[in-house]
Amino acid sequence: MWDSSTVTMILMGLLETLYMTLFSTLLAYVLGLPLGVLLVTSDKDGIMPLPKLNKVLNFIVNILRSVPFLILLIAVIPFTRFIIGTTIGSTATVVPLVIAAAPFIARLVESSIKEVDKGVIEAAVSMGCSPFQIIYKVMIPEAVPSLIVGAAIATTTILGYSAMAGIVGGGGLGDIAIRFGYYRYQKDIMIVTVALLVVVVQVAQEVGMLIARKRDKRK
Repeated sequence: MWDSSTVTMILMGLLETLYMTLFSTLLAYVLGLPLGVLLVTSDKDGIMPLPKLNKVLNFIVNILRSVPFLILLIAVIPFTRFIIGTTIGSTATVVPLVIAAAPFIARLVESSIKEVDKGVIEAAVSMGCSPFQIIYKVMIPEAVPSLIVGAAIATTTILGYSAMAGIVGGGGLGDIAIRFGYYRYQKDIMIVTVALLVVVVQVAQEVGMLIARKRDKRK
């Protein structure tokens, strides 16, 4: 029945989903952005070739990306309990979300930076810029539009992960959909939660694309 408590529950679930998604995306970028930059710069054609390090980083990223999120979610339960003190709730879900999203974001960042015109990078090298200066004054600024598009993609992906976390009591709309829509056969709640997730995904995608178009100096 759609009483005030049901509406409040869904609104709280929406807030928890937004909290998990945005906070996890932020933390995943703290790890994924420098990792993606390092993947590019340490490549054999990068500005700081470190083949052995590059192979190790690629191996780690590929392994983490190969593990399905639900399996990862269960596998890191001891680590989540150690860090947070519990494995239930939206804050606990942030831990596996970050672990799953960071390597994905690293690949997005790597792809975005590789799109930067090599001529611009070569010009910076010829001017005597240090690797640090090339990264923060050339590579990242030139890749901003693509990085923003990647951020929108990452956000919607993490949102999908957060919904799956409802299977283990991760909180948010996914948890509500499973507990009420699936286990209790309340199809109306299932439809509403799915609709809200679709709306959030569309808004995040459109906002990301809009910002990317405004920041794209080529247009």
